[in-house]
Parts: sequence; structure tokens; C-alpha cells
Amino acid sequence: MTNSNQKTSASSKTTLTDIVLPPDTNYHGTIFGGNVMAYIDKVASIAAMRHARSQVVTASSDSLDFISPIRTGEAICLEGYVSYTRKTSMEVFVKVEAEDLITGERRLTATSYLTFVALDGAGKPKEVPEIIPETEEEKWHYQGATERYEIRKKRRKEAREREK
Repeated sequence: MTNSNQKTSASSKTTLTDIVLPPDTNYHGTIFGGNVMAYIDKVASIAAMRHARSQVVTASSDSLDFISPIRTGEAICLEGYVSYTRKTSMEVFVKVEAEDLITGERRLTATSYLTFVALDGAGKPKEVPEIIPETEEEKWHYQGATERYEIRKKRRKEAREREK
């Protein structure tokens, strides 16, 4: 059960499927990593906007792990949802799979976490609803979120200190 300031991870779930064509690929016949990154950012942005019901900006894109390539003729299948929230920010988990459209076989090709900040009409950070994970997968991502947040916070602090 959720109250008006709570939403489930499922309510932000966003999926996108596209076919990988020759112009999308490198000389190995596999999709350009930058194209995968653009798809991930698009899916994550939609999931964050669905959760916050407002404009959002990307605050962080981290732990993008490429696991296996996606080849010409396969489908790229992405699924993303809000995995954790703080006061004005949301962590979004995105899973990328390749699908052989003839056999239906799927394989994991990449995973990523991104952080978004919700904005009000004046472009200032605004509060977001608390996230309620329901499935075992959602709960697993939720339980590791505080540690990932601390790592991001430390990385930002170190970057600022290098610039002084």
C-alpha cells in the first residue's frame, strides 16, 4: 500500500525495443557503445519523469557495465525503473538485453545506474515521492543504493578537490 508521497518502482518502468541495423554498428558488426549509452539515458530519463511527474536532469551516470555485444540484426531491449529515491533525486537502474528475433533467445548485454534530479517550474530541485520496491530484483537494487550513493558522493567530492 502506498500513500500519495510514495510510488512503486513498477509505476516508473519504461521499456524500449529497437532493431540494430548496419548504420548503428562499428566494423565488428556490433552496436556502437555510444548508441547504447544514448538509449540508456533516454529510457532512464523517461522512468525518472514518470516517477517525479516533472522535468528532470541527469546528475550522474555511473557503473555502465558492458557484458556482451549486440550484433546487426538483433533487437536491443532496454528496461529501466526508479530503484531508489532521496529528497530530490532518483537512482534509475537500466538493464539492456539483446534478442535474437528468430529464436527469441535473449542475453544480458549491459547494466547501468543513473541519477536524476527532479525540477520544479522554476528549474529548482523539487521533492520526489519515496520509492517502494516490490519484486525481489527491485528490493536487491534498493538495498544496495545507499552504498552506491556514498560512492558517487565521494567521487564528486574528490573531483571538486582536484579542481582547486
